[in-house]
Amino acid sequence: MQNMETRYTHSPEDVRHYDTEKLREEFLVEKVFVPGEINLTYTHNDRMILGGVVPTVKELEVQLDKQLGVDYFLERRELGVINIGGPGFISIDGEKEAMKKQDGYYIGKETRHVVFSSEDEKNPAKFYISSAPAHKKYPNVKISIDQITPKEMGDGTNLNERKIHQYIHPNICESCQLQMGYTIIEPGSAWNTMPCHTHERRMEAYVYFDFADEDTRVFHMMGKPDETKHLVVNNEQAVISPSWSIHTGVGTSDYTFIWAMCGENITYDDMDMIEMDRLK
Repeated sequence: MQNMETRYTHSPEDVRHYDTEKLREEFLVEKVFVPGEINLTYTHNDRMILGGVVPTVKELEVQLDKQLGVDYFLERRELGVINIGGPGFISIDGEKEAMKKQDGYYIGKETRHVVFSSEDEKNPAKFYISSAPAHKKYPNVKISIDQITPKEMGDGTNLNERKIHQYIHPNICESCQLQMGYTIIEPGSAWNTMPCHTHERRMEAYVYFDFADEDTRVFHMMGKPDETKHLVVNNEQAVISPSWSIHTGVGTSDYTFIWAMCGENITYDDMDMIEMDRLK
């Protein structure tokens, strides 16, 4: 079964009037991983598609053609995949490879078939995917977290000690505009970045997971720097973050998240930092 919801773009002047319910309706994706299903969200923010693929008994393949005005899903798109669940497999145009937890893949445009499966239906793989429009075909690359030297950022004193694993990044593989990575918040820390930032040239989406317990929550901060808002996020939920919005969040315990970006460039450090005295 495959579901896809469309989310449209919003002006900051519109968002300033949103109440909590409306903010969640527009920017929070509450169901990402559903056993036996593909759940996708198509955001008009840089036309990213994000979502979860959880194969159980049957293999699953993303089927998008008429919705995108093409003959097959990746005819004019590139795809990033990271498994956050049990062991599984990915078959790319007939070539099958094992995918354990934290394994990733970059899949270039013009790839016709990407099929997902799990080794054990009772402990299914959970493939998080992000896709962006692409103008050129780059080679498909399997990515292991073991081959990535993480960027160690922050410190315990400021509650933002974290390790950033850049999966789809020029250090690892080529892409047209998609970037994707895996950030682990260290025990005792809570902020995923502070001071916060914007990057007007790229939108970003997050999925938060591996929460310490069922009561853990992440407060995802968004909005203009002088008019901040927040979303309370549960385990394995995703957030769409417009380019004009601040990018930061804080948890009640440590957690992990996958970030994905697309837009004008693939320069990870192209950020506009927000001084603390500008926040309201």
